[in-house]
Amino acid sequence: MKLFGYFRSSASYRVRIALNLKGIGYEQASVHLLRNGGEQFSDEYKQLNPESLVPAMVDGEGTAAMSQSLAMLEYLEEAYPQKPLLPTDAHDRAYVRALALAIACDIHPVNNLRILKYLSANLGVSDEQKNAWYQHWCAIGFAGLEQRLAHDSRRGLFCFGDQPGFADCVLIPQIFNAQRFNCDMSPYPTLMAINQHCLELPEFISASPANQPDAE
Repeated sequence: MKLFGYFRSSASYRVRIALNLKGIGYEQASVHLLRNGGEQFSDEYKQLNPESLVPAMVDGEGTAAMSQSLAMLEYLEEAYPQKPLLPTDAHDRAYVRALALAIACDIHPVNNLRILKYLSANLGVSDEQKNAWYQHWCAIGFAGLEQRLAHDSRRGLFCFGDQPGFADCVLIPQIFNAQRFNCDMSPYPTLMAINQHCLELPEFISASPANQPDAE
């Protein structure tokens, strides 16, 4: 297993957590998103992922590289069913996937690096305006998640029950990014309690950006 990613990429962070929770060993290859205009745009990397995004993942010699972090999480769940990240009941599985997708589809895409760079370089927004953009979309997304998780009996120490799983893999990197951009997280005590429980686990600690070989 080889994961091509960047230490601060929240999408790469998601996959690192999932690999750790499942106990799957993997090799990392750094794709620096800022150096030399972005190594994700190199011809070499585009052969792996024409979308020029991280992460990309290869499982086995001669196999095609996978793209899209949530597709990778689904692949790991199917190919390595030990230590499942999703519950067994179909309704519960849909609920957990909805939590993950609320982040991966509604918060992350409007706040990722290429969007922020476009705001600055092409639209000329100031750093203050860019940060306000980021905080606005985080606030909307986190408010919905907080309300849902705070009032659902399926929540335990983690998003679903008392074992970390699929939704936690996506939530924790998004909280990390929100804190980098000085988002006020005080309105979301349920999310922050889950975050605290996760960050006490070795699988999350070793996946954190600060503990990656390419961390700066």
